[in-house]
Amino acid sequence: MPSPPIDPVETDETLPARVDVAIIGGGIIGLCTALSLTERGLSVLVCEKGEIAGEQSSRNWGWCRASRRDPREIALAAEAVQMWSRMNAVVGAETGFRQSGILFTSDSEDELERCETWLDAARPYQLTSRMVGGAEAARLLDGLQRPVKGALYTPGDGRAEPQKAGPAIAGALRRMGATVVARCAVRALDTAGGRVVGIVTERGRVAADAVVLAGGAWSRLFTMPLDLRLPQLKVHATALRTGALDGPEGAAWMSDFAFRKRLDGGYTIANGASNLVSVVPDSFRFLRDFLPALQLEWRSLRVRLDGRFREELQEWTPKAPDEISHFERVRVLDPAPIEDMNRAAMAAAARAFPAFAKARIEQQWAGMIDVTPDALPVISGVKSLPGFFIATGFSGHGFGIAPAAGRLCADLVTGSTPLVDPAAFRLSRFSDGSRPRPTTSV
Repeated sequence: MPSPPIDPVETDETLPARVDVAIIGGGIIGLCTALSLTERGLSVLVCEKGEIAGEQSSRNWGWCRASRRDPREIALAAEAVQMWSRMNAVVGAETGFRQSGILFTSDSEDELERCETWLDAARPYQLTSRMVGGAEAARLLDGLQRPVKGALYTPGDGRAEPQKAGPAIAGALRRMGATVVARCAVRALDTAGGRVVGIVTERGRVAADAVVLAGGAWSRLFTMPLDLRLPQLKVHATALRTGALDGPEGAAWMSDFAFRKRLDGGYTIANGASNLVSVVPDSFRFLRDFLPALQLEWRSLRVRLDGRFREELQEWTPKAPDEISHFERVRVLDPAPIEDMNRAAMAAAARAFPAFAKARIEQQWAGMIDVTPDALPVISGVKSLPGFFIATGFSGHGFGIAPAAGRLCADLVTGSTPLVDPAAFRLSRFSDGSRPRPTTSV
């Protein structure tokens, strides 16, 4: 069973004829956007082609952090952590959130300097982040047997359960009057007079005043027929979970592994500095966009040419709204776990913490992360297509910042004062000559 077990959630069987806002994608971003819109009294439909939270929304690490975020994203991330702290009460269910703190440890003076540089950039946001020495880091990470020079510690950060959070929010949405439909792909936008008027699904049309695309790794394919420039690629990330054991609380990133305590008493463990990237046709189409990121992160990427190139070359072609789409042929992206990366992470964890040497691996899995050239999301209206909004490209940060990202997207849809300045997340940055690139301080 490659994918983690997700809490069951009951969904609706029928589509409404009309809603105020239709959301494409039942992952954590789409669900949080729907939650914010529903709280404002709007009628909302969430349409998911596969299962609710069935892809990266249930496969991520579960970190909810403001620390070590891109400085352009800190305000959004800080608000998200505060929203996570209230989420159980808001949705009336267990999301697994616990404010248990996160440490980024440093093995070298260079890494310490990077943490300190980030901390200087973060000071205006009044986070709880601070630098700690090696002895205090070891005290905070109970049982640590490997020396570290120091760490960036943010006690206000926390963790949640990806397999619980999405279903909990979906259940709350239905109780609040929203419609949540699974296994119903949206094939295309419905447009008239140069603006969006609804969606075309495999079960028929739904009229809507606005449409939000929160399709994660699928967003680029959906936008291909729309003449929009959305440079987005996929990163194949992997993780494992252990059985329950006595070990350190909270979560930490180290140079060769990362971990967080789970609500069930086990741990999610991953290689925090290595991911797999398959070469696909878009790798060449967007090479210039991603070149700065590739130059910055090449040591942490394993690049390979595999079957995904042929699949996307042959099958990632737009279909007419009355044809079966690729979204129906492949309901869920469920890549195989990268076992050698998982073994290396588990071995590193066992060397650092004797408790992990006794751990039983319960499951391994992988997921596809949607990434952009600057590792910042797109949370934006589309000027060329009024009524259409995009929330995608979260580059591995989506789960943690989802509550605030959803609220910001809802602000844009409703024309409200934005939660934070949305300029850094605008879609047009990829076509207005800005040449966006990732920061070097994270």
